Formats: sequence, C-alpha cells, structure tokens
Amino acid sequence: MHTVYILQCKDKTYYTGWTTNLEKRLAAHNAGKGAKYTKGRGPVALVYQERFETKSEALKREIAIKKWTRKKKEAAAEGYCQSV
Repeated sequence: MHTVYILQCKDKTYYTGWTTNLEKRLAAHNAGKGAKYTKGRGPVALVYQERFETKSEALKREIAIKKWTRKKKEAAAEGYCQSV
C-alpha cells in the first residue's frame, strides 16, 4: 500500500510526501533523517493521509497536493484530524 501524507512541522509549515511504510517514515522524519525540509523542523505531526494501490497513483496525488495552497492543506488537516 502506498500512502501520501501531510506533516505539520513545529514551525507550523507543511510537508507532503509518500511512502510504503508510514510508521517508519514518520519515525525517520522525527529523528531528523526523513527529508532535508523536515530535518530542522521537528518534531512533526501527521495531519493527513491517503492510501493508494499503486505507486503511480500515489505519486500523482502527491504532486497534486504539493500544488495546494496553505489554506487548502489546513482545511484537509482539520477535516482529517476531526475524523480520526
């Protein structure tokens, strides 16, 4: 399963990525080993995720989400957090 996710960093910025192992990837981000962007911005919190059957679908969705405005990411995060 391929997961596209949005993290909120401690400086309130957002990071979007994809993975096949969300728990491991989240731990890597929080250990400062996930991505250059999140390295100095931890700890991070998972605020949104979507799952896909194929890598291709996930990567297309990641690209689409990265084009979202901050306001749209905030709305998605709020809706996701309320549903969990």
